[in-house]
Order: sequence, then C-alpha cells, then structure tokens
Amino acid sequence: MSQREAVSVAALPLEARLREHLTRMYPGRRVIAIEPLAPDSGATKDSTTKAEGYGLPVRVTLAGDRGDRTEVVWRTASANPFGHDRRADRAAAAIQAFDDFQTMPDHITALDLGVVREDGSLLSIRDATEHYLITSYAPGTIYADDLRRIASSHIAQPTDLARLDALAAYLASLHTPLVAPGRYRRAIRDLVGSGEGIYGIVDGYPEGVPGAPGARLRAIEEACATWRWRLRDRADRLTRTHGDFHPFNLVFGSGGELTVLDASRGGCGDPADDLTAMAVNFVLFAIDEPAAWQHGLGVLWHRWWQRYFALRDDRRLLDVAPPFFAWRALVVANPRFYPQLSARGRDRILGFAEDLLEAHELDPHWAEELFW
Repeated sequence: MSQREAVSVAALPLEARLREHLTRMYPGRRVIAIEPLAPDSGATKDSTTKAEGYGLPVRVTLAGDRGDRTEVVWRTASANPFGHDRRADRAAAAIQAFDDFQTMPDHITALDLGVVREDGSLLSIRDATEHYLITSYAPGTIYADDLRRIASSHIAQPTDLARLDALAAYLASLHTPLVAPGRYRRAIRDLVGSGEGIYGIVDGYPEGVPGAPGARLRAIEEACATWRWRLRDRADRLTRTHGDFHPFNLVFGSGGELTVLDASRGGCGDPADDLTAMAVNFVLFAIDEPAAWQHGLGVLWHRWWQRYFALRDDRRLLDVAPPFFAWRALVVANPRFYPQLSARGRDRILGFAEDLLEAHELDPHWAEELFW
C-alpha cells in the first residue's frame, strides 16, 4: 500500500499491524473488536443525516485477562476536495488535532500520533516536535546572482540569453496537461486564500508601508477575489507546475547545468503561476536601476514570453496571468521580503499589477511604461 494514499483499517496487512501496535501501547491487553464508525450513527435517516466526514474513524476494543476493557478510536484522514487532497494536508490535520485536543476542557484525549509505513506498520511520532526534510545538495550559484550582475552592468550577455532560454525550455517541458478538475480549483483557491497566497501575503504587510497603504492592498485583494471566479472552472488549463519558480530557487552549476529547488503547492496548477513568478523578478531587479532595463533585464523580460510561447503555444496564458502576477507583485513589494526596495519602486510594481487586473490581460509590452 502506498503511504501517499488515504488508508483504511480494512486493508491488509494494516489491520494486523494495528493490532500489534495497540498491544504494545497496552501491554497485557488484546484486541477483541475493530468496528468502523459512520459519520452519523443515528438510527433514523432524514434530512439531517450526515453522509460524509473528514476522517475514517475506527473503534477498537481491547480486553485484559480479567475482562476489563479499553476502547480507543483509530483515525486516518480521508482525501477530499475540502483542502485535504494532498498527503501534506492530511498530515497537518492530524498534527493539529493532536495539539488541539490536549487544550480543550472536557474533550476526548489524544493518545497517539503517527504515520503508516509502506509495509503497513505504524510508527508513532507523538513525542515529535517539528518535522524535518533532508535533500540532496545542489552546488553552483543561484540565478538571482545573474540578475544582480545584469542590474549592475545594464547588459544581458549571450550567456544570459542562453540561460533564460534553458529556463523557458524547462517550464515548457514541465507544463504537461493533467486531468483533475478539483486540483485546478484548489490551485486557484490557494492563489487567493492561502497563507502563502494573496490573502496571507497582504496580512503579512507591516502597517504604514510607503506605497502600500491598507486601502490599496485591500483593493488589490478584492480584485483578485473577483478573478478567482473567472478562473476556478478553467480546469482544462491544469498542468504540472513547479509552484515557486523564482531566481532564488534555481541553481546553475559550473558546467551550466540547471538544478531546481523547492517545488511547492502540490506540483500542479496553471502555467501562469510559474511564468509570472519568474517574470516579476526582471521588473524587481530593474525597478530601482532603470538604466538596466533597455539592454539588460528588459531584454530578458520580453525574451521570456517569446521563448516560452515559441516552445509551448499557450497565448491564453496572458488572459489568466493578472492575478498570478498580482500575487508575485505583492510578494516582492512586501518589505518583509525586500526591505531595501524603494517606496517608488514598490508603488510602480503594485501599480503595474493593478493595471493588469483591470485590463484583464498581461501585455508584456506594457512593462516598458515602468521605465520611461
């Protein structure tokens, strides 16, 4: 059984493993009954009968040698479209429940927290604090260093064009179609409403940021919420995506080989997410160094769109891009991320996003107006 699937106690060898685990938790007792619990166990069926819940609870009865009994409930989360479609969502829900149950008066007690391994065995993590992740290391330099050099020299060299072409080719190859309508709707909901999305980034702005008063942020947020209803049913646009394709997540090795870091948000969504995540940085790195635009970062900006569309014909992307660009503009304009950005630069980047939201399209040529 794959650990990436929602699990049921009925699946063997999981039932046997559950028995073993509970016997270790309760020495001297044995499991005598395992009974699935329905979301609504009321005897009558009427309009108030609940058909579905967020979990897959199972009541387990253990007995000792003297006939004394202990009843516990073993729970796993079910995959569903209510923000639990990813394995990480379901893990987060279990951890949050374990923490919250301990603080509520007159609440059932959280006794154990764990994971189901590939072989069906149960591994407790009730004594854990934070999760960790170990990855391989990518030697080289981040692409942001290239953009800083171009901003300083004001010139994009042939090697810079070659690297940009490689990045565009990577995305054009990555963006293969997927068929999962619920995943696209989730991606659009996360764009607007998640903690790392538009609402969360706006809430992360300090008070009184020059160029980004609260009223302006609210108006951008409201415009993006309207955009959600334009995009949420366009599931035909779902592809694989990186989810955080910006210059600090891209490493070029000494031989020019590309390594990509920190894929995010479930690995699928609208290609406009990845395109705008990169594109906003060409503007960011030039906005306070306007002389770097004409022969440097502006060259990359225009070539970015041209090369991608030459490799993957998706001109409709420009029609759905505005809220994605607005999200990334809100990120780079937030002083928590870029505290040295000037108030003028912040104002112009947010103004560009506002224009795109109102125009209902992203025309790459409009970026020139930022540097007049």
